[in-house]
Amino acid sequence: MGIIKAVCISEKKGTAKRDVGSCRLIEDWGMENDAHAGKWHRQVSLLSYDEVEKFRARGATVEDGAFGENLLVEGFDFKSFPIGTIFKCGDVLLEMTQIGKECHSDCAIRKMVGDCIMPREGVFAVVLRGGVVSNGDELTVVEKNGYKAAVLVSSDKGSKGEREDKSGPAAATELKAAGYEVTETVIVPDEEEEIYKELVRFVDESKVDLVITSGGTGLSKRDCTPEATMRAGEKNVPGIAEAIRYNSLQITSRAMLSRAVSVIRGHSLIVNLPGSPKAVKECLDYLLPTLAHGMGILTGREGECARTDDNTK
Repeated sequence: MGIIKAVCISEKKGTAKRDVGSCRLIEDWGMENDAHAGKWHRQVSLLSYDEVEKFRARGATVEDGAFGENLLVEGFDFKSFPIGTIFKCGDVLLEMTQIGKECHSDCAIRKMVGDCIMPREGVFAVVLRGGVVSNGDELTVVEKNGYKAAVLVSSDKGSKGEREDKSGPAAATELKAAGYEVTETVIVPDEEEEIYKELVRFVDESKVDLVITSGGTGLSKRDCTPEATMRAGEKNVPGIAEAIRYNSLQITSRAMLSRAVSVIRGHSLIVNLPGSPKAVKECLDYLLPTLAHGMGILTGREGECARTDDNTK
């Protein structure tokens, strides 16, 4: 676990970052009002407070943010983590994308004190899920659970590039937050055969443990994801789909119109979800905590557990 010691931004490029105490992180963008935010792979920079303290112990006087870091964190040696590591702070999720960077010869810090630790010690990340971070907040590493997942989006417009799909990325974010390795996110048109072939490929060839689908579960003539899923499945797992519908009915009565199903193929689970990003997040927030045990049973990593309650004796 790490502790955030400084939250730093700079409104203009070429100027030093300063500690603002608290800041909102924007999904797929970076720190609000930070000049280096944007749709690229270095949205947020992180630096070890411990390494900065070592630098200061050598006699250098540097303010928080002086090395260009957005988040100064105590307790982590960031360069020891692999690319793809997920960090969590409250609602915020960050995915590490780069370790270190090139240091230019005209670096202001290097000119001032003769060295710059950002190229050696700093890392960069993208914002998977936004929220507010503040000094004193805890930063944790999301532990991998060892399961691989894939996301399949059924959308005619999305597959043609006529509409930006947001449900697939939403599903991937929630899965990563739960410790899954998301290997693929694929968009296909609402064609039963194409959906079926992708589901089979995910399980039989890519060997993923969990497939989440989004879209194509309603009453439209083009909605055929449940049919493709039932074709791909070898065993029905109705309780999952029923529980998701029940939970969704607490939010909207339209959940009764969902035809989503959940099935097993081999040692993999396939679960249908609605097509909206909001609904995907709500469903996965409800599903994933309980699903952990089921995945263990399905893949053989956990044994069956017997539970005896007073009313079942």
